[in-house]
Amino acid sequence: MHNGFKHQVTGLRRWLVLAGVLAVLGGCVQTGDVQPMRTGEGREQARQAYIELGKGYLREGLTGQAKPPLQSALKIDPSNAEAHEVLALVFQQEMEPELADKHFRKALSSQRSARILNNYGSFLFEEGAYEKAMEIYQEAAQDNMYPSRSWVFENMGLTALKMGDNSQAMHYFERALRLDATQLRSLLEMGMLSYSVRDYPAAKHYYETYMQQAEHDARSLLLGARVATVYQNRDEAASLGLRLKQLYPASPEYKAYLLEQR
Repeated sequence: MHNGFKHQVTGLRRWLVLAGVLAVLGGCVQTGDVQPMRTGEGREQARQAYIELGKGYLREGLTGQAKPPLQSALKIDPSNAEAHEVLALVFQQEMEPELADKHFRKALSSQRSARILNNYGSFLFEEGAYEKAMEIYQEAAQDNMYPSRSWVFENMGLTALKMGDNSQAMHYFERALRLDATQLRSLLEMGMLSYSVRDYPAAKHYYETYMQQAEHDARSLLLGARVATVYQNRDEAASLGLRLKQLYPASPEYKAYLLEQR
């Protein structure tokens, strides 16, 4: 795929390159300057075109191709937060944690936005730095106008689970669901946590709400089997247990299911 990409311009790349050219030409037309890179507006448009090109490559999984345009953007504006953020995501994808951390920090030194904080928190979570991730998420959650704030609370819930604080996890998942009642991972984890504290009606509610929007995975099959067992629906419990065995025989969920059958 990569070799072919060197010789053929994909629709995505062609569109993004065209957008960049149009941006620069737009600056030229508006200013009357035949060298728009010499104008502040032209440089800003070119920088943004480079960033969009880098983001496009990243979305396609082409991290190697994403770096040159992002570097070009940073040559125009070395402190640009978005360019550093996208470059950090590129290095995170490439499993280069030191470089990812470096560029996340540079992005945050220019702009401590909720989006960048949330992405940095997710990087720290991936690296197992749960306490630091929680601090970063808590800062991101303070922006109550952030459109994706529900995801921040969900991430805080997942981090609390990793830190062994189930009570806090439930609090954060509930906050996430108050902001977005369709947040799937929060619904599933609330179902699991409700079952663990023997709040079976809540576990059933969260499970059924989750299944209205999602397909089964190992975790939902285990929760479904547990709920069915509690409500003495033996056929449903057996069916879900069988699917868990067939689809996820090596999963921790199936091992937990087997232990509960003894």
